[in-house]
Amino acid sequence: MLASSLPAELHDDHAQKVDKYLHQFKLSDQTLMELSVRFRREMDKGLCRDTNPTAAVKMLPTFVRSTPDGTEQGEFLALDLGGSNFRILLVRVKGNGEQKVEMESQIYDIPELIMRGSGTELFDHIADCLANFLEKMGIKDKKLPLGFTFSFPCQQTKLDESVLMSWTKGFRLSGVEGKDVVSLLRKAIKKRGDFDTDIMAVISDTVGTMMTCGFDDRHCEIGLIVGTGTNACYMEQMRNLQLLDGDEGQMCVNTEWGAFGDDGALEDLRTDIDREIDAGSLNPGKQLFEKMISGMYMGELVRLILVKMARNQLLFQGKTTPELLTSGRFSTNYIYTIECDKEEEGVANAEKVLRSMGLDPCAEDCAATRRICQIISTRAAHLCACTLAAVMRQIRDNKAAEKLRITIGVDGSVYKSHPEFSRRLNKMVRRLVPDCEVRFLQSQHGSGKGAAMVTAVAYRLAAQQAERQRVLDTLRLSREQLLEVKRRMTEEMARGLSKQTHDQTSVKMLPTYVRSTPDGTEQGDFLALDLGGSSFRVLLVRLRNEKKQKVDMHQKIYSIDQDTMQGTGEELFNHIVYCISDFLDYMGMRGASLPLGFTFSFPCDQTKLDEGILLKWTKGFKASGCEGKDVVKLLKEAVQRKQKFDLSFVAVVNDTVGTMMTCAYEDPKCELGLIVGTGTNACYMEEMHNIETVEGNEGRMCVNVEWGAFGENGELDDFCTEFDHAVDECSNYPGKQRYEKMISGMYVGEIVRNVLMDFTTKGLLFRGKLSERLKTRGIFETKFLSQIESDRLAMRQVRSILQHLGLTGSTCDDSVLVKEVCSVVARRAAQLCGAGLAALVDKIRQNRNLNHLSITVGVDGTLYKTHPHFSSIMQETLQDLAPQCEVTFLKSEDGSGKGAALITAVACRFKSEKLL
Repeated sequence: MLASSLPAELHDDHAQKVDKYLHQFKLSDQTLMELSVRFRREMDKGLCRDTNPTAAVKMLPTFVRSTPDGTEQGEFLALDLGGSNFRILLVRVKGNGEQKVEMESQIYDIPELIMRGSGTELFDHIADCLANFLEKMGIKDKKLPLGFTFSFPCQQTKLDESVLMSWTKGFRLSGVEGKDVVSLLRKAIKKRGDFDTDIMAVISDTVGTMMTCGFDDRHCEIGLIVGTGTNACYMEQMRNLQLLDGDEGQMCVNTEWGAFGDDGALEDLRTDIDREIDAGSLNPGKQLFEKMISGMYMGELVRLILVKMARNQLLFQGKTTPELLTSGRFSTNYIYTIECDKEEEGVANAEKVLRSMGLDPCAEDCAATRRICQIISTRAAHLCACTLAAVMRQIRDNKAAEKLRITIGVDGSVYKSHPEFSRRLNKMVRRLVPDCEVRFLQSQHGSGKGAAMVTAVAYRLAAQQAERQRVLDTLRLSREQLLEVKRRMTEEMARGLSKQTHDQTSVKMLPTYVRSTPDGTEQGDFLALDLGGSSFRVLLVRLRNEKKQKVDMHQKIYSIDQDTMQGTGEELFNHIVYCISDFLDYMGMRGASLPLGFTFSFPCDQTKLDEGILLKWTKGFKASGCEGKDVVKLLKEAVQRKQKFDLSFVAVVNDTVGTMMTCAYEDPKCELGLIVGTGTNACYMEEMHNIETVEGNEGRMCVNVEWGAFGENGELDDFCTEFDHAVDECSNYPGKQRYEKMISGMYVGEIVRNVLMDFTTKGLLFRGKLSERLKTRGIFETKFLSQIESDRLAMRQVRSILQHLGLTGSTCDDSVLVKEVCSVVARRAAQLCGAGLAALVDKIRQNRNLNHLSITVGVDGTLYKTHPHFSSIMQETLQDLAPQCEVTFLKSEDGSGKGAALITAVACRFKSEKLL
């Protein structure tokens, strides 16, 4: 009876018998899920520095840092060595949206003598063939980048450095194991001397597969080989790759998953047949997972099952033949034909194969053989699916994505030639990872074209990195430049203090009429007003000089609507007086007459402690009839109109002085105030004899440096970049506040945005696609810098910020670069601030003729307080540029409110001391 004429019911009956006999080879979904979790643990072991030495799954770094982005272009050479012949390819990559690859290649033999000779002979032969190929192509005079696919076990230490661990595939060349194969090839090329190449990358075939497919589909982040052997690679976050230093970006990891189970992790799933295969292999105990999957072993698994079933009288009437008993005689290619789509044809093919092995099979034997092939290849596909699922989950978790969209580049004879393998693999992957949208993309010319693509990416990255660093270097300041900033600041400060040059200088050095910092004896109740934006605060500050200095504060916040902000001055100050009256009622102090300090954070010209002439409104205020007037007088007139309470006006101050005074109350050594927030400024206690714009030589007075304007006379021109000029030109006051525009929170985000736009326009970022939102001025808020640089997990934060900017397709590489730009801009801001502070503290030291000064700086401002590195970089710069000064920094709490009250308290103390 012919196999093809077997009735259907007999097929089913025999299939059930085979299924029962081979039940150990059939794995449930639950078993596969558990195995996937197990493999994920093995991946973690391989990634961890402490457990890697004993891990079976080695997770080797490949030093491939990026997949293609479609902008790669140029001519590249590829060399593909992995057997008794090798290929040389000339690959022309066309970018600019075309994404086209043209290839010309030639195969060269490696003679048997060379395969068993010395390494020198092999690499000399490769160099000779390269010369021949270049000559044929007419490009011998060009120095082209070259990628080298070297498919032997290697330990890679750089992208262009790979040490051969051991020869396989019949090679036995001396003097190569333990050596870097790239160095050996370079040496051979140099010896010839008639051509040159730039060897940029050495890779395995798995990485080549991922990179080839990555050029066609940018979602491709996994490479899979299921052929003679099996392996996978994928793009891993650097922070998880503990074998290497550095947390930023990603790198392709070669899992070497064929060795999964070499430490016993698969013992519960391995069958007697698997153990027999392993025992008869060239490397017993090694590559156990591969031996359950790959094309090298699949046919042998089927042969051993046929032998066992024959011996158990279940097949071939219990008979075997010498051919059936010969190892390797049942080729994996037989499985492909036996499992063809049409069952009748498959059974007929099984009959042909069995007869070629000297057997006389009946119809049931042929049907059973087909069923055995199905079970073995299905197990292979499902095992492959469960490890792939683990890799996909790792990538999904790295991206913190609810649903992952990913492409897997695949190569290998089993995947390509087996009629059902790919379908079974795809189906099981989707079952195991239902929350991933997965696409399988078959690789063409993976190992050769892939080497060229890795080289093209490396070439692109190198060129882009050079251009990026050239741009970023304009934002980096040397120590010499920072010393020059300090020197010029010192010079401008001296000009600001001098009566003769005060009007011409950019740094105005305004006297504040604050003559002393608190000495701890201040006491009493004081009112403080704080006006600097669309809300207004009234505070009652109670100073108690008991055993320990004590400050009690009560406050109420009032809003100022747009109509009042932009109405008349009378309406604005009437509203302020109404708020004061309401607060006094709220505190049960109606009719009280208290000393008052007024923090008025708008540009003023001060001639006395209790007088401040408003120069111009800012921050959206436009109340008429105020500019050029004394704001204290305007407030007094409003109080008189109300006639409900009386106030003793003592001081009008800005927030910088308030910050110094607040901190000085806690630390008597605080004689310097610093604000680094939306704007930036500093103040310090100057010797009266140096302040030529004020009468009197005795004692000290706080000087409001107004250093934000430093640079208005061109002092910073040689430090300003094209990005600083762009930010300045688009600002409300071009040419003004130049120093502030390089430092403060209002502008550093804008500088970053301008750099990002420049990079994108040049194709160095976001694949050259500029989002409309990124073109919007002010969209890159300075708070983003603090978030982006906050911790080592910031890549997720960067990604979400970029999405907010309309850059939904940004890559991990984009995130790394954005972080670097933020870091460079913030570092420069902190260094410039440190250089300015160095000028101030050194001036105080020299004023007092000291070799060594110990002083405290009171600091406030969101940039200083919230940016993770600003304060430390600023302090390092200060220490370096003013080594004779020991500077302590004290963060101010509520400088603008509490500080105004303290200035008032000090002024009252001064007044009472004079009366005595």
